[in-house]
Amino acid sequence: MSATPQRHRRTRRLTFTALAVTAGAGAMVAAALPAGAASGGGAGKSRTVDVQMLSFNDFHGTLEPPQGSSGNVTERQADGTTKAIPAGGVEYLATSLREARKGHEYSVTATAGDMIGGSPMLSGLFHDEPSIEALNKLGLDVTSVGNHEFDEGKAELRRMAYGGCHPVEGCFEPGKEFTGSEFKFLAANVTDEKTKRPMMNPTFIWKKGDVKIGFIGVTLEGTPDVVTAEGVKGLKFGDEIETINKYAAELNKQGVKSIVALIHEGGLPANGAYNYDCNVPGAGAGISGAIVDIAKNVDAKVDALVTGHTHQAYACNIPDPAGNPRMVTSAASYGRLFTDTTLTYDRQTKDIVRTPVSSPKPVNKVVTRDQPKAADMTELIKRWSELAAPIANRPQGFISADISGRGSEAPEKPLGDLIADAQLEALAPADKGGAQLAIMNPGGIRADLAYKASGAEGDGVVTYGESYTVQPFNNMMNIVDLTGAQLITALQQQVSGTVNGPNPKILQVSKGFTYTLDMTKAGADRIVVDSVRLNGAAIDPAKTYRVAMNEFLAGGGDGFTVLKEHKNKLVGAPDLDCFNAYLGKSTAANPIVPPAADRITVIK
Repeated sequence: MSATPQRHRRTRRLTFTALAVTAGAGAMVAAALPAGAASGGGAGKSRTVDVQMLSFNDFHGTLEPPQGSSGNVTERQADGTTKAIPAGGVEYLATSLREARKGHEYSVTATAGDMIGGSPMLSGLFHDEPSIEALNKLGLDVTSVGNHEFDEGKAELRRMAYGGCHPVEGCFEPGKEFTGSEFKFLAANVTDEKTKRPMMNPTFIWKKGDVKIGFIGVTLEGTPDVVTAEGVKGLKFGDEIETINKYAAELNKQGVKSIVALIHEGGLPANGAYNYDCNVPGAGAGISGAIVDIAKNVDAKVDALVTGHTHQAYACNIPDPAGNPRMVTSAASYGRLFTDTTLTYDRQTKDIVRTPVSSPKPVNKVVTRDQPKAADMTELIKRWSELAAPIANRPQGFISADISGRGSEAPEKPLGDLIADAQLEALAPADKGGAQLAIMNPGGIRADLAYKASGAEGDGVVTYGESYTVQPFNNMMNIVDLTGAQLITALQQQVSGTVNGPNPKILQVSKGFTYTLDMTKAGADRIVVDSVRLNGAAIDPAKTYRVAMNEFLAGGGDGFTVLKEHKNKLVGAPDLDCFNAYLGKSTAANPIVPPAADRITVIK
């Protein structure tokens, strides 16, 4: 791929609706100048020009409208009530972005990671080539990498960027070789352990005429905690703040004063509605999480932060270290929202004008499904769907009602219980590992199972495509020995430590395994130790138990370091095979009923 992406060789430029953003400290002196003020901009040019920035994050290869509650966004109404709005689907996202760009000469589109990985079958089956093609068509200019870009390792990520057919499966379409992305992947804080150099470009400078905006892309420093060890082998992930500040200084030395950081790390707004005002009662008061500390410490040279990872929606003002207003945004996930921002560029200072907080600010906009579909995206989905159809449409089982997974906000999710039960049943036989219980990481549940038919299969039928969407990682199952003491420690690590203390990750557990989670307490004390039982018997700290889990957890993923201490590992079937085998025992007359989700007693 050339130094200038093909996207920038197009004569057509993409634009969007102008909405002002608080921006860089260096241009505060120009804040009194309205856009279009003819001063110092050269003959025939205005002093300032509005550059439109469209952004989103955590797309995860979601080409078709996501099913279940994952396909809705929550909108806060004037009377305080909320309503769910169906949203997402690349056919509608393309229409939304193209409509928003109309009438805007200067426009750039940027995203904050997890564009691929953890994808539904339509993209995942083809190693996300369909999603890269779709993002090219959307006119994406630049993205940071996220943790899921490393799901298949650094070599596969480079293939996504630079093209070439899959090294094992070859080319998926006869006569066509995958050409890679027309946009830049940025990985400023990801370095090769041997060379100490960034594995991909750390920065990208977007140019149009005399306007230049620099982008720095980073993923969360804790990526190795949330990706399999094989996926990040040979890589080192650096501190987000230190990395951004380093490259902001380098961009300044190159004469680039307007800078945007694309950060695959995020925050947690106090309210889940996409239009919740996180600046009430004060600037940034309604948001918590890792991004707050990052925003407060990233150099004032950086004018705006586009973030992700938490799948939340927000547009907050968190002052920079110099005390100047700076907007921090995130657009939920799966292409259900996009953020519409204006960067007012001062041609004289070459910096972004930091407009007053009271001015119009970035707005998250819903990708509604009541608008026309983009014809080129419809054709793309049709083409790849025809390749996937022989596998995707194959029935796997039957359910009696919706079974909530990704869309559930409860600690224990019905679909999590179902997956854990499937793993236990598949791996309990002595010749399969002799598992006595199974545990499942919540982040590995990528969707809900919806009762309503998504195609011609009929209501209540679960197809291979739908089960794949729930569990797309193809993790191998591990059956291991853990002591009762290690099991209890694992439960405590759900709600303690540097990884899960701030944001608990509650393991999903198989039938017969029960305990109490007391959220009125703090840290490890939230686990009521004497409540932990297996089939009614108290867990014995000195006893050894056979536990089934995927290879991600067995490697200590998601902060469960104690699970790496296992012994006597047996590698079992892939997780999806276990899930499909369990679904396959159901019938139309005897469908699977949603689990009651009553294994974890939560005290609030």
